[in-house]
Amino acid sequence: MPNLVYKLDEEYTYADYLSWEVKDRYEIINGVAYAMASPTVLHQEISRELMSFIGGFLNGKPCRVIAAPFDVRLFPEEDSSDTTVVQPDILVVCDSEKLSDGKACKGAPDLVIEILSRSSAIIDRNVKFEKYRQAGVKEYWIVNAGIVDPENAIEVMVNVLTNGQYISTVYRDKVPSSVLPGLVIDLGTIKASL
Repeated sequence: MPNLVYKLDEEYTYADYLSWEVKDRYEIINGVAYAMASPTVLHQEISRELMSFIGGFLNGKPCRVIAAPFDVRLFPEEDSSDTTVVQPDILVVCDSEKLSDGKACKGAPDLVIEILSRSSAIIDRNVKFEKYRQAGVKEYWIVNAGIVDPENAIEVMVNVLTNGQYISTVYRDKVPSSVLPGLVIDLGTIKASL
């Protein structure tokens, strides 16, 4: 991996991240670099279907939906010294100022969706869950596509930020959004398209 030197006693920053000349995808959480595995076909198909639903719903509205890979700087610093940059599978941003540099989302998206994989499940359910809560992501969906828990494919845990904490509800049929009133994702339609 050219130009990626592992630091044992220091944190990685967004400035470090920008300097890496690697082909692999990485995220930095609390200064620790995490390599991201390539997604499966099922993961990508679910992502495509969710993007299609959300994109259609947002047509003509001010919010924007963006798919990975796209950097999200949850706690941006002017000098790029922030130590957390993630690439959610899907994000929705309603404040256009957060996208003003055209390169990254600076601050918390309104909605973040992560589709679980075996390599990312623990990070998505625990580490990112906490980071998204701290950053003020209003709604965080964790999609189980049956890869991690085949008994419950497909289900979505919707975490809604309420008084600084996430209130979690699991949906297996129709998934409503609180930050995008009127958006309801029909999981049956997604299952039928796979």
